[in-house]
Amino acid sequence: MFDTPHLKLPLLASAQAQKHVTMNEALVRLDALSAPSARSADIAAPPPTSEGGETWIIPTSASGEWLGRGGQLAFRVNGGWSFADPKPGWRVWVADRAEAMVYAGSAWVADPIGPVGLGAQTSGGLLIADEIVVPGSGFDAALTIPDRALVIGVTGRVMSQITGTGLSGWRLGVAESNSRYGSSIGLTAGSSVVGITSTPVGYYVDTSLRIEPEGGAFAAGAIRIAIHYLTLTPPSSV
Repeated sequence: MFDTPHLKLPLLASAQAQKHVTMNEALVRLDALSAPSARSADIAAPPPTSEGGETWIIPTSASGEWLGRGGQLAFRVNGGWSFADPKPGWRVWVADRAEAMVYAGSAWVADPIGPVGLGAQTSGGLLIADEIVVPGSGFDAALTIPDRALVIGVTGRVMSQITGTGLSGWRLGVAESNSRYGSSIGLTAGSSVVGITSTPVGYYVDTSLRIEPEGGAFAAGAIRIAIHYLTLTPPSSV
């Protein structure tokens, strides 16, 4: 046996010369795989510059030195690329997605809630954005609830004071229910809302959030909004 069975760390041989080379390679591999955090899972071509130990999840469309290694983990060792076959259940934080991914045995999937079976999974989603208050009687936020999302709730925080003639507060919802996620929300910076629906609400088209004033009209301000939701992925065809 020349490698360890799980992480494939190279083992020292009896009377081996330059043991430090093998040992250093094993340590870099252990450093990359023991607490993995990948730069990306969507870059097909190996980056021309990458620091030692940086890890990447190789997509199926890989090219160059990564060709044919879709799904593997790639990391830099001594100026070259080393690769690892993931085990089912491995969890990796992906920096450019700002989310974790789990290897489900045949593919990497967004961090699931509960088990994954034949491609089917339940996932948690979070969308967040800053909304500049539009003067007037209310506006549709740029942030939208995705099609087929099961929304648990919407939260928000006032980032800069909301101003306007006669204002007593503001409400947060959607066109069909303009206070579904909160009403009488404070106007001062730091005020927050935690709009939990009594039961998760399913949306069947992309749906804009609606932000409206109470007791007057908007003039200025800024609000940070977050949508907390679940998505369902059906089983695969293979």
